[in-house]
Amino acid sequence: MYTGMLHLHSVLRWIVLIVAIWAIVKMAAGRNGGKSFTGSDKRPALFFLITMDLQLLVGLYLYFVGALGIKNIQNQGFGAVMKVPEYRFFALEHIVGMLIGVVLVHVGYAATKKAGPDKQKFSKAFWCFLIALIVILASIPWPFREALHRGWMPRV
Repeated sequence: MYTGMLHLHSVLRWIVLIVAIWAIVKMAAGRNGGKSFTGSDKRPALFFLITMDLQLLVGLYLYFVGALGIKNIQNQGFGAVMKVPEYRFFALEHIVGMLIGVVLVHVGYAATKKAGPDKQKFSKAFWCFLIALIVILASIPWPFREALHRGWMPRV
């Protein structure tokens, strides 16, 4: 089950990134176009929220069940884990960065639901989603990050 969830988590990253770009482009178009905020404008924000929450649930499962998450801290101690870049990334940096991204997406989505000027809805959602995407991109274990020793698909 762990291997399947790890691969699902890896594939979902691409879906999250595609939906994030869609949501950012939609919010930027509304922000710069001066149009009214409609249900079709809210849809990409909702899909971004749903994919992030799904990714969070799968990631939390991996964090608590997998060898590089909480078990690594329990077995080796926090200090020892912080000294090894790969262990530190998965035990702390990845989860903290992604949680910040999830919070920003929720704040951006909440902005689309509040009453107020449409331009303000577009603008707040745009900035929250853009910052969330930057944090997410920085927190993904990309294959070109040498310290992590990862490929395009995870090894078990």
